[in-house]
Amino acid sequence: MKTLLRTSDSNTTTRHRAQHATGSRTTDVPPKRILVIGGTLFYGRLLVNELVRNGHEVFILHRQTTNGFSKRVHNLVGDRNDAASIRRAVGNTRFDVVYDNVYDWENGTSGSQVEATAQIFDGRVSRYVFMSSVAAYGDGLNHHEGDALAPDDHPDPYVRNKAMSERALFRMHQRDGFPVVTLRPPFVYGPGNPYYREAFFWDRLRAGRPIILPSDGHRLMQFVYVNDLVDVALKVIDLRNAAGHAFNTGNPRAITQHELIADLAKVSGVKEPQLISIPRERIHRAGGQAIGTKLYFGYYYDVPAITEVITKAQRMLGFRPTDFTEGLGVTYRAYLKKRTSDKPDFTFEDELIARLAPHVGDIRSA
Repeated sequence: MKTLLRTSDSNTTTRHRAQHATGSRTTDVPPKRILVIGGTLFYGRLLVNELVRNGHEVFILHRQTTNGFSKRVHNLVGDRNDAASIRRAVGNTRFDVVYDNVYDWENGTSGSQVEATAQIFDGRVSRYVFMSSVAAYGDGLNHHEGDALAPDDHPDPYVRNKAMSERALFRMHQRDGFPVVTLRPPFVYGPGNPYYREAFFWDRLRAGRPIILPSDGHRLMQFVYVNDLVDVALKVIDLRNAAGHAFNTGNPRAITQHELIADLAKVSGVKEPQLISIPRERIHRAGGQAIGTKLYFGYYYDVPAITEVITKAQRMLGFRPTDFTEGLGVTYRAYLKKRTSDKPDFTFEDELIARLAPHVGDIRSA
């Protein structure tokens, strides 16, 4: 399962498989007081549960007065983009670790807003873990952590905000030793994904519908299993020499969109998924959206490729990503348990296929 496990170490392999399948982990880390900014959705929810399981005293800070966790998790109310509200919520409480996970998708979260939040904890924490993204590189393939990040004038606000946030945090580190670590995951997948991604394809495969393939389907994508991302986030809070570092945290190999569909079909038991290749520009002219109500390839899954090299995380953190199809298998079983009776809306895809498919080629198998 793990890329760095010896095949002869069967007991270790079995233990790691069980841990990743159930989400359980063991640790000898002394308990800490930890603040998670966010923590109520996908990665953040799993992170909070793992921190509690490992015996830490956990606080989460978000906009709601309740958090859905047990009473062991303390709730603080504040606006991620308003440092003054965070300062009021935190008060005089001192934390060992802060996880800064939240990005405001409606309004954006700028580098100056991230820096203002970090300054609240300057000199008061031993580790500040910022959730960045592979998107911080802006574009290009096979990025190492030392590569330049996207410029301040990058046209995509998410890209430039993540890049500017990292620059601000590392300036703080260089200036006064602020103990920041940044994580740069690609697409995160796994059970409980709130975005319509894996489920988008399984809804269609189970309904016997063809999948629209943008152009030739050669655009590269890179993934990380949500449990693996949590593993990394837990490790960096105690590794002394991690402060001041960024870590790429993805699977070692990027795959094409075509390969993604084949893997999704395999774990769902569909032997010959049917694909309809339609040029990307025609999909967009017809109203297709990467984010919105007229999805054609999952939520934000058809975007220019940005990929990364993970050797630094492997070397410093012992990062051993879960095999993609194995992680997908766990995700698919969770999908089956939680799927609803509501039928997905295929209207836009039907219109797209009716208008464009006869002109772009026959349906073909993956």
